[in-house]
Amino acid sequence: MVTIRRIGKAAVAVLLLAAAGPAIHAQSAPKEADSAAIKMLLSKFTDAFNRHDAAAMGALFAEDADFTNLRGASLHGHEKIQANFVTLFKGILKDAKRTDSARDIRLLTPTLAAIDSDDTIDGSLAPDGKPNPLRKGLMSWIATKQGGMWHILIFHEQDLPPAPAVTSSSR
Repeated sequence: MVTIRRIGKAAVAVLLLAAAGPAIHAQSAPKEADSAAIKMLLSKFTDAFNRHDAAAMGALFAEDADFTNLRGASLHGHEKIQANFVTLFKGILKDAKRTDSARDIRLLTPTLAAIDSDDTIDGSLAPDGKPNPLRKGLMSWIATKQGGMWHILIFHEQDLPPAPAVTSSSR
């Protein structure tokens, strides 16, 4: 009898969690207006990068933002981030163009969101000045809503490794 009771309680718990799941997920899904604004933030990021406009890039970051590039170097504050883009756009990114596509947007609170986006960068140079191949990567952001506007608070970017070559033995 104890076993049946335990199974019954476990079944009820599973059913309650299954019923609550959509409600829990709905709370973390972005509201349409916030989702649109965050997608616009990503679009502005891409556009500013492709115009090599360091001032526009800096304006997208919160005052106390943290930026970590794909090599692990970190900067704090939108002024330092903007200054870094000035240098990059005069150097290794002077001819670079990028594409960005939102993979996932999750509203953590009404004023914080987590964003993952796929990106490609073409035309960049390695530190030694040689051309990089097309780079494919992932950007992970935490965005904050301040004064009704979304800004990048935490930014991490990483290159994705190339896909392994398909050989006849791996098929």
